[in-house]
Amino acid sequence: MALNFNPLLSFTFLQKGNHNHGHPKFSMSRKVENTKNTHKQQVLHSMPPYKIEIFKSLESWVEENVLIHLKPVEKCWQPQDFLPHPACDGFHFRVEEMQKRAKEIPDDYFVVLVGDMITEEALPTYQTMMNITDGVRDETAASSSSWATWTRGWTAEENRHGDLLNKYLYLSGRVDMKEIEKTIQYLIGAGMVR
Repeated sequence: MALNFNPLLSFTFLQKGNHNHGHPKFSMSRKVENTKNTHKQQVLHSMPPYKIEIFKSLESWVEENVLIHLKPVEKCWQPQDFLPHPACDGFHFRVEEMQKRAKEIPDDYFVVLVGDMITEEALPTYQTMMNITDGVRDETAASSSSWATWTRGWTAEENRHGDLLNKYLYLSGRVDMKEIEKTIQYLIGAGMVR
């Protein structure tokens, strides 16, 4: 039996045998393909009710203790704060200087930066997964719940990291951006496949 996992499509409750000691195994699954037949699983929940209650009970705590750490946009750094500004005189000179400095950086560092950037660029997948998780559910992407507000704020924060890495790597001239962009497209297109 092969399991096709993709949490962007649905969450499915799977219970396998009696070896789970009363704790059902929750997995993300779209369908189960059996050698004899193929059938779709019924979508139930992403977690058991007692865990959903934990998320709900923490709603006011998140509002009081987590949301206070989200800064207003005007007080946040932006990727352009760390890069040469294209509209300013000397832009090309600054890019050349940046490329000279980047030549001194070992390849291993660029591998790490590319991996980081690819992870950041997959934010749509992560946010979608959080938006459909029971207890956090934000089906409209505009919910005023503290979990949904935090999820959107976290995504916006992480997006800035990805933007900075993307622009820096592009301007450094040290990496093949087309291959990186294809990798990102494959990653986002595949969803959270296990």
